[in-house]
Amino acid sequence: MENHAGDLFQKINETTNKLVKGYEVFNSLDAVEIGTTPKELVWSKDKVKLYHYLREDKPTCKTPLIISYALINRYYMMDLQPDRSLIRKLLSLGIDIYVIDTGYPTRNDRYLTMDDYINVYIDGAIDHVREAHKIDKVTLLGVCQGGTFSTIYSTIHPEKIKNLITMVTPIDFATDDGLLFRWSRDMDVDAIVEGFGGLVPGEFLDMGFQQLKPMLKVRKQKNLMDMLDDEKKILNFLRMEKWINDQPHQAGETYRQFIKDLYQENKLIKGELQVGEHTINLKNLTMPLLNIYAAADHLVPPSATIPLNDYVGSKDKKLYEFPGGHIGVFTGRRSQKELSPTIAEWLKERD
Repeated sequence: MENHAGDLFQKINETTNKLVKGYEVFNSLDAVEIGTTPKELVWSKDKVKLYHYLREDKPTCKTPLIISYALINRYYMMDLQPDRSLIRKLLSLGIDIYVIDTGYPTRNDRYLTMDDYINVYIDGAIDHVREAHKIDKVTLLGVCQGGTFSTIYSTIHPEKIKNLITMVTPIDFATDDGLLFRWSRDMDVDAIVEGFGGLVPGEFLDMGFQQLKPMLKVRKQKNLMDMLDDEKKILNFLRMEKWINDQPHQAGETYRQFIKDLYQENKLIKGELQVGEHTINLKNLTMPLLNIYAAADHLVPPSATIPLNDYVGSKDKKLYEFPGGHIGVFTGRRSQKELSPTIAEWLKERD
């Protein structure tokens, strides 16, 4: 009995000391900064901005790369911190990089459609880079939903795209491998959009993502207790939490079409998707394609991404498996050591 009491007292003492140390660590922290790679604003339209990442030397790859990220989160996941930054690594490997920031939609933007995001904003950003560099074509890198948009864009404007890179991108929405895909088929998206007055809150979307892994919050709280006395781990944790909780609202009409036409009716694969005046045919995508998927992705399972290579018209196409999850593609050690060099080498071979 005395031994048990002694063990309990020791455990309480250790936990108390860790809490005290944790308080000291939190109290000494400065503001948590993410997306710190230097960049400059070079173009904007409405709430959408295009940034150019700065570099001290000339790029060794002459074709600039434009990143199109998903609307649902912020692009700086690709630049989370200096030692976990896909963007910073690609810059160091000689790639000239731009990124499209779609901003924070408000109720005034509730009628924006997929056509607006693809044929106005992405197209406008690409035209700016083409004019600035006096070139006909750029490389487009699309991430998640931004990859779906980039794929659609490349079928409409193949004359402007030299290379297309898709990362963890949903293309075939008929898969049953992900909960998100199965849930979305029964979603009354009209009721959601109208119920929120045409602007779907980021908090609502975050609640849905949390349900995909309901024990994740419990694990995070436990992990936080374990790392309280480690400033480096705490900062890593806070950076990730800052990104997770920075979810923009969604323009209702874009959200409506994305859920109905893709998640529910899988029109992209069927060749039935209408974006503005264009009917999307994946066979029109003829430029070199690098299609990257994450083997352990619970948000966009491999079965949603891999089929892209079977439907496009490209003869030069490569499928790359990343041995990790949806976020690890950007922040994992393998991303720095393996994925970034693979992307840079692939681009330089086609430059």
